[in-house]
Amino acid sequence: MAVKQEHAPEQCKVVDEGITRVFQVLGKRWNGPIISVLIDGPAHFADLRRAIPGISERMLSDRLAELGATGLLLREVTEGPPLRVSYRLAEKGAALESPLRELAAWAEKHLTDKPAC
Repeated sequence: MAVKQEHAPEQCKVVDEGITRVFQVLGKRWNGPIISVLIDGPAHFADLRRAIPGISERMLSDRLAELGATGLLLREVTEGPPLRVSYRLAEKGAALESPLRELAAWAEKHLTDKPAC
């Protein structure tokens, strides 16, 4: 029979706050796929829209603004004509590559039910 281990509530609080902050950003619908696409390099708005089936232009625009406000991605404007806007991961956004790849590998192994597209 396994012995239940006690732990200090202050330890849980620190972990829970960090996890809560992570999922406040990454847990929002579409943020994970946007970051996933940008891991492969910069992309224009239209490229992101094509790469993420089901996302509306309005939602993509909103999510890009939110991710930019968190400092995870950068919006870069190239003067025209035509004016071109691209998005790329900032340093702290790029630092998500390894953890996200690990989570993806974990999901492949442990989450056998694949979501419907």
